[in-house]
Amino acid sequence: MSEVHAARRARLRARCSSAGSVAALVSRPANVRYLAGSAPAQAVLLVGHSGGDVLVGHWDPAGDPAGPRPADDDGLRRVALEGDTDPAVTAVALAAEGGAEAVAVEEHHLTVARHRALAAGAPGLRLTDLDCAVERQRLVKDEDEIAALRVAAEITDRALGELLESILVGRTERHLALELERRLVDHGADGPAFPTSVATGSHSGLAGHRPSDRRVEEGDFLTVRLGARFRGYRCQIGRTFVIGTSPADWQIELYEVVFAAQRAAREALAPGTEYRAVDRAAREVLAAAGHGTALGPVTGHGVGLEIGEDPRLAPAAMGRLGPCVPVTVEPGVHLPGRGGVRIDDTLVVRSPADGGPELLTITTKELLAL
Repeated sequence: MSEVHAARRARLRARCSSAGSVAALVSRPANVRYLAGSAPAQAVLLVGHSGGDVLVGHWDPAGDPAGPRPADDDGLRRVALEGDTDPAVTAVALAAEGGAEAVAVEEHHLTVARHRALAAGAPGLRLTDLDCAVERQRLVKDEDEIAALRVAAEITDRALGELLESILVGRTERHLALELERRLVDHGADGPAFPTSVATGSHSGLAGHRPSDRRVEEGDFLTVRLGARFRGYRCQIGRTFVIGTSPADWQIELYEVVFAAQRAAREALAPGTEYRAVDRAAREVLAAAGHGTALGPVTGHGVGLEIGEDPRLAPAAMGRLGPCVPVTVEPGVHLPGRGGVRIDDTLVVRSPADGGPELLTITTKELLAL
């Protein structure tokens, strides 16, 4: 992957040069990983330095996955720090020593105090805003990234499938969530992509529900949302089931509405489609069924090194989908006091000529009675 990372840094250098910036200081952890690969926590990356790109951080010989000793390769020099020195302050000092007149920094990631420390550390250096240049570069994934997402999805599907084969009645939401996360790791995940949510009964269908000590009961809706992290890349799946022999009429009706909304949004995924058009496809189905206010602020979002990347599939979102952009589609409806339904998938946008959107999370969306 070193050549891949070098190519990514070259693209950022070209963008900064065209904008008139001599160098860029990347501090957001996911962006550093995208451009440099494995790196210590809180490391920063200086791109466009006259002496080559520089990764600055605190390497921990006892257990840092980035390795015990810095090693240079493919034009990336590594500078190991000791004590409490801020890597970003060291990086801007290196830029100033190299003759840079300006450095673009990620103002959306830096605190005001840290930004002031950078200015004080190199008083002759002009700090400009890199804005979200790296995030925009990360939007379209290469095939290696998509391959990692596929593996993350396979692990997630496998963990969820195994849980559905076990006895669920009487077990708590918290216990089920912990078991799912253990299964993710057992099957090769680095860890969960985000905190696993298990919601039963009146909790079901709530976005972001934190598992409680409520126990699964006969007749409950059971909503599960989880994802694996593999080589840093994260996927997301959400499914809703019924506990017992058969679902009630209201549960079938609600499930069919959410399933139809999710299918409409999935079918809208194509290169050139407006972000808000995907969101609208789901909302129109829910509104026609009387649940127009039930959907949250977004129908879906991008995934990759983070959960919740761009793009946002939301009513006011500007922009159009491109090929090889992985997104979630995750509509849901919650009825207070009764429960609800969520159905989440991770897909990769593909053109119709390439078969349309590629579904990564393949666990059945049939309303199963467990």
